Amino acid sequence: MTKSFTAESPGAAAQIVARVTQTRFNVLGAISFSHFLNDMMQSLIVAIYPLLKGEFHLSFAQIGVITLTYQICASVLQPVIGIYTDKHPKPYSLSVGMSFTLIGMVTLAVAPNYASVLAAAALIGAGSSIFHPESSRIARLASGGRHGLAQSIFQVGGNAGSAMGPLLAAWIIIPHGQASLAWFTLAALLAIAVLAKVGGWYKRQHLDRPAGFKSTAAVASPVSPRRVAWSIGILVVLICSKYFYIASITSYYSFYLIEKFHLSVQSAQIHLFIFLFAMALGTLFGGPIGDRIGRKRVIWASILGVAPFTLLLPFVDLPWTGILSFIIGLILSSAFSAIVVFAQELMPGRVGAVSGVFFGFAFGISGIGAAALGGLADQHSVEFIYRICAYLPLLGIVAAFLPDIEHRTDAAGAPRDGRALTTS
Repeated sequence: MTKSFTAESPGAAAQIVARVTQTRFNVLGAISFSHFLNDMMQSLIVAIYPLLKGEFHLSFAQIGVITLTYQICASVLQPVIGIYTDKHPKPYSLSVGMSFTLIGMVTLAVAPNYASVLAAAALIGAGSSIFHPESSRIARLASGGRHGLAQSIFQVGGNAGSAMGPLLAAWIIIPHGQASLAWFTLAALLAIAVLAKVGGWYKRQHLDRPAGFKSTAAVASPVSPRRVAWSIGILVVLICSKYFYIASITSYYSFYLIEKFHLSVQSAQIHLFIFLFAMALGTLFGGPIGDRIGRKRVIWASILGVAPFTLLLPFVDLPWTGILSFIIGLILSSAFSAIVVFAQELMPGRVGAVSGVFFGFAFGISGIGAAALGGLADQHSVEFIYRICAYLPLLGIVAAFLPDIEHRTDAAGAPRDGRALTTS
């Protein structure tokens, strides 16, 4: 007779609880590495904008539409996929998503015209839309309750991959041309293999739990439904502020440096790498700091705290531009892991939906921002958009209205307030 892992078999249930509440650094490392490869490939689109602009004689508005196409395809599907996989987890969907990215990279390498570039961007965006919700869920499942740390390890892989894009473009693609993008399909194949292994672990840990086993995770929000809606609205405003500003850097920073300081394309790409590398560092520190001191404080300090530096950026010389861009990337990037985990704690049990909505919204805002800023750059100048965007971080003041729902931990990752660590 088959045993059910309920109150009648506490020993077996305890073993399962112990297993799922350990921090699985090997799984977090694998999902972070896959995130590195995914975002490295997608960042190559942005990194080769100077090459595409010259090759196809594009305006800044057309450059913005490339970003918009990628980001919209990435954003629209993510909430749908997140909501669906909350009810029907698909362990091997990550490998399927990476296959879309593989096809997109091949298309981008051989694209003969602007329409083909847009098609490639759409395919890569679709791959990201499948990758992010499920991989964020796996990061939380492997966190052992240290949700901020896990989300940061996952996110730092993506930010490090984004940082590598400009360097790889400067070293490989700019000297050897658009066709050299085909070499990066090897990265997609490697990611597919790694994600297949991660999917196997996910299936064993999550889908193959014995019948009757129930998670110990709480399903009730710590605040009222009305307060949840209000808080999500605040987080959306903060995402808008953060990602609209980031879009100005990732899409147009190279053009800004070339136009204002007369740098070569390769030199401009290296400066973009510095900014993106700083974002990777900020992401790595943001989650664990949020676990320790509270995510609300990290969110507030990250977005509002960067405002003095963004306001100074358009008025300084080249050395100070590099220094300020590093500081901006470091501070601004620390917020996203905290925002995602904060939202997950507001809406427990809906990890996929929350991750899909926030990743999707971040991608969407980036795309809309890139397109809108491209139009402004055509009408005025690239420098003009940095003068306007400098005020966006001031919206960080609204973080003061977020509720206090903190689950802080000590240095070892144990909760300070005596609450049991739970999994989703």
